[in-house]
Amino acid sequence: MTDWARMTLAGFQRGLARGEFAPLDWWRACRERIDALEPTLQAWECLAPEPAITAPDGVKPGQSLFGIPVGIKDIIDTARLPTTWGTRGYHRVAQSDLDASIVTELVRLGALPLGKTVSTEYAYFQPSKTRNPHDPTRTPGGSSSGSAAAVAAGMVPVALGTQTVGSIIRPASYCGVVGFKPTHGMLSVAGVKALAPSLDTLGWFTRHLADTRTLFTALTDGEPIAALARLDGVRVGLCRVPSTRPPSPETTAALQGAAAKMSLLGAQVSHADLGASFDELVAHQRIILAYEATRALASERERLGASMSSPLLELLDEGQRLTLATYWQARQATERARLELSRQLAERFDVLLAPSAPGAAPEGLASTGDPIYSRAWTLLGVPCVNLPLHWTPQGLPVGVQLIADRYRDQRLLSIASALMP
Repeated sequence: MTDWARMTLAGFQRGLARGEFAPLDWWRACRERIDALEPTLQAWECLAPEPAITAPDGVKPGQSLFGIPVGIKDIIDTARLPTTWGTRGYHRVAQSDLDASIVTELVRLGALPLGKTVSTEYAYFQPSKTRNPHDPTRTPGGSSSGSAAAVAAGMVPVALGTQTVGSIIRPASYCGVVGFKPTHGMLSVAGVKALAPSLDTLGWFTRHLADTRTLFTALTDGEPIAALARLDGVRVGLCRVPSTRPPSPETTAALQGAAAKMSLLGAQVSHADLGASFDELVAHQRIILAYEATRALASERERLGASMSSPLLELLDEGQRLTLATYWQARQATERARLELSRQLAERFDVLLAPSAPGAAPEGLASTGDPIYSRAWTLLGVPCVNLPLHWTPQGLPVGVQLIADRYRDQRLLSIASALMP
């Protein structure tokens, strides 16, 4: 019997090429898993009917992403499936005329959209119906709640997410999967519901880092990313932003464990004090988010304001009070920090090692958790990858993230591969 949890995208392609699998085998295995677990986890808004398999032009069985089931976050347009933008029914877009660009690219490469995964309301902080697969009494994080939970539970090997604050890295940490946020702008967000355009970033979740490398290469037409066995000469900066926020014991243990493993593999690990100005990025990110969200959701606020959640309305009210001068000051401070980070990453470090979240997924379902350790990195537009390397005695995952300079995504994933072969 095939162990689908251990299957990689490349392994499936090899099996297809050898005739060991039929193109819909993984799809059907995913649907069986969903049927068994969805009543508890509630990771899906809707599911697609079984597709008729026809290889796209230029794609054959055993190539690229042929036959790979993919979950699509519910703020991403799909022409054949409804989109609700995580609003739980108070605003429903029946069907878009067009797929989002990322969906078109996936289908072009032979992937099979399996359905729409649950998002929080307009990808902000209102908790969704989804539960954490490791403990259903805990949050899976947000806003890409369904995507992270579905991948962690083995319902789908790949699911798309977006990050405007911490919506890929935090749920990846809470659910114990690989979560990748590329450099801002690396992938087109055409057809993705905007929250804050200068922050919104498209990424994804997988169970295997090798699958994230495969996806990045396929979606960018880039060169294959080499997996490193050792980290000799790699310079790693251990840091957290804001530096004033004390990490939990489980987060400290996760960071120390990752740093020790990187040292054993030959990396040069040292503390990275980026300076007080980087702590201020948390506040700047909040300003930019609020200012842009107020404008991105102006029509929805006018028509549906009474139905919107309190956290979202508070953000939009905050944005209405902000002046253009305040917004510009935050953007200018961001640009200065971006240049300083590039300098430090060129001169002192190849990657930074940082917390993904304050700790394990918190108890209760009234919150999606605190994105404090992602705000600065999202604001700076740098690539980040969550690695599920640490587990608490209670069996809960606590991730760490590796961060590189903009447009160093391939180098980041290559270095990360030494920690997750």
